[in-house]
Amino acid sequence: MQDYTKTNRLYWELGIHSGAVRMFKVLVIFSLLGWATCPENHIMTAGEKTLIRHQIIEMFDHAYGSYMKYAYPADELMPLSCRGRVRDQEPTRGDIDDSLGKFSLTLIDTLDTLVVLNKLDEFEDAVRKTVKDVRLDNDVVVSVFETNIRVLGGLLGGHVMADLLRQRGRRMQWYRDELLHMATELGQRLLPAFNTTSGLPYPKVNLRYGVLNPLSRTGNESSTCTACAGTMILEFAALSRLSGDSVFEENARKALDVLWERRQKGSNLVGTVINIHNGEWLRRESGVGAGIDSYYEYLMKAYILLGDNVFLERFNIHYSAIMKYISQPPLLLNVHMHNPTVSVRSWMDSLQAFFPGLQVLRGDLKPAIETHEMLYQVTKQHKFLPEAFTTEFRVHWGQHLLRPEFAESTYYLYKATGDPYYLRVGQSIVEKLNSYARVPCGFAAVEDVRTGTHEDRMDSFFLAEMFKYLYLLFTEKSQLPIDIDKYIFTTEAHLLPVSLSITQPPCPGNNTESPHVSPEEDLFTHSCPSTETLFPNNPSFAKTIRDGYKYLTGVGRAFQTFPVREIQLPLQDNLMEPIEFLKQMGISLTQINGARHGRLKHHKGVYRVKLVAELSTTPEEEVVPHVVQLISPPFLGRTVLVAGPAKFGMDLTKQEHGVKGSIVKASPFTACGPIDNPEQILGRIALALRGDCMFAVKARWLQAAGAIGIIFMDHREGSNSEETPLFQMVGDGDSNEDITLPLVFLFSREGSVLTAALEEHKNVDVLLLPKKKQLGQDKTKKTHWHEH
Repeated sequence: MQDYTKTNRLYWELGIHSGAVRMFKVLVIFSLLGWATCPENHIMTAGEKTLIRHQIIEMFDHAYGSYMKYAYPADELMPLSCRGRVRDQEPTRGDIDDSLGKFSLTLIDTLDTLVVLNKLDEFEDAVRKTVKDVRLDNDVVVSVFETNIRVLGGLLGGHVMADLLRQRGRRMQWYRDELLHMATELGQRLLPAFNTTSGLPYPKVNLRYGVLNPLSRTGNESSTCTACAGTMILEFAALSRLSGDSVFEENARKALDVLWERRQKGSNLVGTVINIHNGEWLRRESGVGAGIDSYYEYLMKAYILLGDNVFLERFNIHYSAIMKYISQPPLLLNVHMHNPTVSVRSWMDSLQAFFPGLQVLRGDLKPAIETHEMLYQVTKQHKFLPEAFTTEFRVHWGQHLLRPEFAESTYYLYKATGDPYYLRVGQSIVEKLNSYARVPCGFAAVEDVRTGTHEDRMDSFFLAEMFKYLYLLFTEKSQLPIDIDKYIFTTEAHLLPVSLSITQPPCPGNNTESPHVSPEEDLFTHSCPSTETLFPNNPSFAKTIRDGYKYLTGVGRAFQTFPVREIQLPLQDNLMEPIEFLKQMGISLTQINGARHGRLKHHKGVYRVKLVAELSTTPEEEVVPHVVQLISPPFLGRTVLVAGPAKFGMDLTKQEHGVKGSIVKASPFTACGPIDNPEQILGRIALALRGDCMFAVKARWLQAAGAIGIIFMDHREGSNSEETPLFQMVGDGDSNEDITLPLVFLFSREGSVLTAALEEHKNVDVLLLPKKKQLGQDKTKKTHWHEH
């Protein structure tokens, strides 16, 4: 799959159907991008690549050797403790442990990686150990999703490699499809999960007793994530076609059919969590990260692996919706599936890093390059991708679990562009892993990227995916023991042959209904885009795109001022959308010289708007300082936090005694959509985070939920009233007379005092009022925001 020319030729040789051939038109132009010779794109010499490749092999030996020495036959290595993690013998980690099934998870997950790295002796030994030692009938409750992608996928990838080596006649002559037999057994043990009225699988299954057996300890679940139900088709269809039993593919297809039917028809988006019995959405948040990610990936890859147009057509419809609502290059936002113009959170999760790689498969390079560059800038700032980071690139969740998605997308972009820049990105990944994650007994996850502390954890995907993608990035095709272009990667990077759609015919009754496709579908929906569309006669195409995001996070940027700037807005279906977008940002448009007929300048899908900064001669309005005064025990009025007022809502200067109430955090914290905890908000003062939408939007949602006041907290870490002038919050430009509750604004440092008090004391009463009216004013000479 990685070399389109060779894959396309393979399709012709195998006589695959015309639909798949159209998708893989030869992309000769991909190699042309390697011609860019600008100074930042230093060519990496063959010697440098060899050194890095050897370094990657040494790192893999350290990780895999540590697992085999200290952990095997346990599922995972605990690299700080230098011992194996065995289910029920270590303190429970909740759902994280559902990956562990007492089936030597890391060994199975690593099988085909051993072949890719040309460690054929180790591979043969690992297959023998798997066949001899691994049991799949343990009385353990496991995740259906994780067991499918890691263990079933690992067994299938291992079988495909073992069968290939056996056919060559030099190795594995003893092999008699034992891994395939084990995969079939495991598939049968996962099948009870699909015994629901909807066809969506239960999220968990007991390997020995199934789901509904009295001894199974599972079956009470009523929901699953979209990715959990939609990431079965590659492994299950491959198992059906290799074993001849259609039941696996049939069940995986049915689950995909349900998800497709339950999509929001207006937006063509799906939610994150769905009821497995009635198909109702329980979480309507939509994005391309955790909970949904591999559902989209498997629609595209199922088309590649199985040659069934229905999967591509569904993917293309979803992809159009993603690019319209979720992808705001370089950001990938989460939106409400029923109201996709509303962003529902102010952060992105690290799993989204796979998406640029999927966009490369789609042939949509520009947004792939943009998002990948953003991710790279975040890694420069924090060493690794945090598990979640804000839209302003600050840490939201500091963990880094050695996830491989960023390396995966780096690999795809290098194979698509030939740009040596991506080799340098890969080199930085290698160096950071060695510098900040390596420990004496393997590699350890990072507990917090801000402190560099480690976690006693080395997930199996680190060996299954990270080393595979890094090794392939620095290895020529001729140096590999297999023809990598004949395989598709599963979401766990296991290798399945694209020839399955021909050499193993589809099982009877496995066709799904094709969606209605608009006749106005773009010209390149079923083929890779033309050179004119992707590469407008510019050998520096990728660099030109990247340069716009070079200092995105502020790292390395010199301060400059520009009197006039242009911003680019996405060109939607009509002129009003960009204008409305600006309006939501609080920007009003005034026609200036050079704007003809009141239209914005546009070119090839982009509106360009000049923003001109003008000095106002209007006297600056005085900001009246307000306070949030903590009055419940143990504070008793001694803790006073300086706050800024609002130009709308209740005027606290006209209230004799201010507004008193207990505080409660809004959920979601940004309050940019329907409030999830209205019963807690009712009659209390809500605490909400700044960002993602206008203050007035948040105020309306919280007022509707029954709040009697609102405290907004700044989302910029470290901001405080001592260093930053107070300001007045403004509305959204419309009439705000409907907002009647009081609103105040706290900077981050003051806000953290309030949240800490809430966490420690649960019930905290406060007063919102002008500073000059605070309680004990005659005794308090200054505001003590730090007192407790």
